[in-house]
Amino acid sequence: MNRLYNFSAGPAVMPVEVLEEARENLLSLGNTGIGIMEHSHRGKAFMAVAEQAEANCRKLAGISDDYAVLFLQGGASSQFFMVPMNLLSADRTADYLVTGSWAKKAQKEAKLFGKTHTACSSEDRNFCYIPRETSYSDNPAYVHFTSNNTIFGTQFASEPVIPAGTSLICDASSDIFSRPLDISKYGLIYAGAQKNLGPSGVTLVIIRKDLIERGPATLPAMLQYRTHSENDSMYNTPPTFGIYVMGLIFQWIERQGGLSGMAANNAAKARPLYDYLDQSSLFRATADADSRSLMNVCFVTGNEELDAKFIAAAKAAGFDGLKGHRSVGGMRASIYNAFPAEGVAALVQFMRDFESQNG
Repeated sequence: MNRLYNFSAGPAVMPVEVLEEARENLLSLGNTGIGIMEHSHRGKAFMAVAEQAEANCRKLAGISDDYAVLFLQGGASSQFFMVPMNLLSADRTADYLVTGSWAKKAQKEAKLFGKTHTACSSEDRNFCYIPRETSYSDNPAYVHFTSNNTIFGTQFASEPVIPAGTSLICDASSDIFSRPLDISKYGLIYAGAQKNLGPSGVTLVIIRKDLIERGPATLPAMLQYRTHSENDSMYNTPPTFGIYVMGLIFQWIERQGGLSGMAANNAAKARPLYDYLDQSSLFRATADADSRSLMNVCFVTGNEELDAKFIAAAKAAGFDGLKGHRSVGGMRASIYNAFPAEGVAALVQFMRDFESQNG
């Protein structure tokens, strides 16, 4: 089978060795005689899988016992309302750093539960940069930011500096575990799995335990973090296959040198593409140089017809998923943790050939 170079923004490419191991366990998890997707989530076999996945996650990111590791459902979009539902009250204000469409959606949901304040925004230039300055409200309930903006190809180089005593909340869906992480700086981090962690259908939530108790006990059980923490993410049937694959991917990242090794790989992988874009007379990157994402590289020719021609030619040549989001247009190469470096090199060469013929 010829596997294409999959530049999709998500669900996205996964490590081949993880896919192969998962394939082997579809019919029988080890020697149990029952496939991984068929095991009861209450049975010993899957309980061992879930415990190992959490242990792998904690080891990889250095997550202390002060934090709960939860495997939930509903995607990151459900966290847009679950965070303020548990951590924001009508008489408090939550601050949002608005650097893209997902941050806007998160802030919109928060307004259903309390007041919000826009600490900074890059909407004035269609989210092509990360603002350098922020202006926080007095005593915010929390500060929320989106670490990587998939649609617009921008990324925070480091965590924003926030008011003392405030909890930092992060939607890290598109760059989770792509670089070293100091978990102690965060109150809560959440991420949909389908970009860097595994298949769609499972959401990783890492939350400081004292924040769990802030949630009103009057909320529906499924919408309380305490429910999932007290039941080890198994209050109801969890996304068992997704949790299993996530555990494998945590192990795979460790084999790449952990989060520091992953960061080095990602930087080395993105550099040739950005270097080419910076010298190209046909293509240009859309994000400001100091705000560029290592996960999603957005670029255009400046001519919609030529963009469409390039996308069609690239797909025919085995480069799939390069069409950019309608908000930006042009092209987007999503090169998450598992995307192979040789795929970036092949794309750059294809772009050089296309430029020589169409420049």
